[in-house]
Formats: sequence, C-alpha cells, structure tokens
Amino acid sequence: MSTAAERSAREAAGALVIRTAPRPLTAPSHRTGGATHRGPFLEWQAVTTRSFDQDACPGALSVHQAADGALARVRLPGGVISGAALTALAQAATRFGAPDLELTSRGNLQIRGMTDTGAVADAVGDAGLLPSPTHERVRNIVASPLSGRSGGLADLRQVIGDLDAAIRREPVLAESSGRFWFGLDDGRGDISGLGTDVGVHALDGEQAALLLAGRDTGVRLSLDDAVRTLIDVAVRFVAVRGNAWRVGELAAPQDLLAGLPVTAEPGATWPPVIRPPVGWLTQNDGRITLGAGVRLGVLPARTAEFVGAVEAPVVITPWRSLLICDLDEGVADVALRVLAPMGLIFDENSPWLDVSACTGSPGCARSAADVRADAAAAVDATAEGHRHFVGCERGCGSPPDGQVLIAGPDGYRPRDRPS
Repeated sequence: MSTAAERSAREAAGALVIRTAPRPLTAPSHRTGGATHRGPFLEWQAVTTRSFDQDACPGALSVHQAADGALARVRLPGGVISGAALTALAQAATRFGAPDLELTSRGNLQIRGMTDTGAVADAVGDAGLLPSPTHERVRNIVASPLSGRSGGLADLRQVIGDLDAAIRREPVLAESSGRFWFGLDDGRGDISGLGTDVGVHALDGEQAALLLAGRDTGVRLSLDDAVRTLIDVAVRFVAVRGNAWRVGELAAPQDLLAGLPVTAEPGATWPPVIRPPVGWLTQNDGRITLGAGVRLGVLPARTAEFVGAVEAPVVITPWRSLLICDLDEGVADVALRVLAPMGLIFDENSPWLDVSACTGSPGCARSAADVRADAAAAVDATAEGHRHFVGCERGCGSPPDGQVLIAGPDGYRPRDRPS
C-alpha cells in the first residue's frame, strides 16, 4: 500500500479485529505422514458413478452458460496469484460481469454473469493467467497453501511451477478431463485428505509418497522426480479413461502405476481438512501472512481490489479462503484493519468458517433454492461440524467431510456420506 493509503486506512479503521495465531500444525510421522490405514491400495476398487457424461467444466475460454449468464473459471496452479493479477480480474468482473470473484474448492477463481466473454478472456490473458489456451482447463493443481512459508516438511513452491510447466508441455494432457486434479502436500496433511486424482505427500525434505485418489500407493519417490512421475501417471490416465473424469471412476486405478516399485505398505489415507488457516500467521522468516476467510467463497470485486493494492503474493486456498503473504508487520497491521471491516474474516472462531454453499438460485437453473441466502441465515444456528448447502443432488463444491444439505420442496435433507 502507498503511504497515503496507509495513512487513510489508519484514520478510517475503527473496528476491533481479532488477531489469532494458527492452530498448531503437528508434523506427521516420517512413515505415514499422519495417515490412517484403511486397507491395501491394490484391493481398492471403489468406482464412482454419475448420471451424465459431458465434461462441461468451464475455463477462461470455454465458458459455461449458467442461468445468470456466462461463467468463466480461471485456473491458478497452487492457488497462486499476484496482487496485480487479482486487481485485473476484479476490474474485469466489475466491467463485464457480476462484481464479485468466486473462490472455488480447488483454489481457482470464477467470474459470473459475463456480458462480454471476449473482453474477460483478454483481461485474463493480459494478467498472465492464460499461458496455454490448449491446456487452460487441465492446469488443476492444489498445494499446501503455506508451503515454504510456515510449517510443513518441504517447500513445494518450485514444484508447483515446474508441474504447471510440464502439464502445458505435454500435448496428450490437453485431452484430459477438466476435473482431473493434482495434489501437492508438503507433509502437513492438508491436501492429501482432499482426494486429488494423483499427488505426492512429502515425507521429509527429499522423499514423498505417491497417491492416487488420496490413497497411498506404497510407491516412494524423490521430490526431484515428482513432476515427471505425476505427468506419467496423468498421461496413462488419458490413455485408459474412456469417458471417466476422475481416477475414482476407474475399475483398476492401480494400472496407472505401470510397474512403479511398491516399497512401502500401501493403503494409507489422510483425514480431510475443511477449515482454512485464518488470522495473523507468522512465517518462518519472521514476516506475516494474513489468512482471511471469505463468506461463502464470494469475494466482492471492490474488496479484491483492496487486497491487490497490498502488492503482496496472494494464495487462494481449497477452502475458499485467501492468504496475503510476505508482509512486514506494519503493512500487515494496516491491511488487516482495512480488510476486516470490508467483510474478510480473520477470526478463526467465526461461524462463517463452518458454512459453505454451491451457487444455487438464481445463478443455477438446477437449484431448488437460494442456498446462499439460506446458508447465510443459518450461520448462527447451533450445529456440529461443517455444513454445505446445495441446491440439487449434484452437490457442487461439497467438501470431503461434514454435512451436505440438499434443498428440496420440503426444505433441506442431509446427504448420506459413503462409509
């Protein structure tokens, strides 16, 4: 922020903001990375079923025609975006769509209600967020958001960039599903529990476990070999997938390993993490990351521009929150005092962190209710665990744990979770 902006912010900020340290992150054991065992991987044949085949997963160029207009999704590998690029997207949303940015459960951003899809695509490209038109929908990478800054066993920031570049270099992957995603867990166990199609889980600063559908395959590899191995598995998936979108839809996912040596006990899984890192987070280098919850994952464009004005790296997390990173303490203090009154959540005990929702009506024609309004109305209601409100059986954006509430003519009913 400029000096003038800081001065204005200090004069304007009157709200009391709760500063909280993150919950302690327990380093997983070197053998299983904090995992639990639920049976051998090679015996697992859980096949996901669905009632539709068309992969209409949108991108910045291949938009989706929703009930409220065209929708574009901008892929952010690892959730990483610069302040300048965030500002550019916010301005595009204001000029050519609904004046909000939607945060997705894969750490991406969406613009809804677009009136000029070409102008939005140009803005995305000009911001440096569209490096490959042919591969734009398949750059689906989630990674431990605080990796290299606080906690974890390995710094995976370079791996994110290397994997993204490798995806774009492989022509075969342009034919992959737009829903296939890669996971990079730095050992703290925040990403492996999300059940990404293929991923690595760091066991220390040099070694990692290879995962398929969130399950340890027993394959061990050097982090230096992680990108090559992940790309090889993804290419094999394209070769055998048929109309499958996800590894979990394959009858024999172990075939994707193609002779990779199994040197450890397979089958371990990790418990899902559904609450984001929120508050005043001290980095390993002494600087500050601000973790901010975003109500129902909808970030007003004006607020996004203020975040961008901090001129710091931003990470969009898979929990529909954001991190503003690498801040000196004074800048962090000013940013927090400005952004909290604008609605960003810096209190890790906020009930807003326990509620999420799909788009619902009127944005989605399938929805039976305005689920965001209903979720907001239910924020202060007593409930145990996380609640995700959805407008139909598809359950878009459902987290891997907690209660999914499906709208119907008689109100909401809970969805049964698979055992």
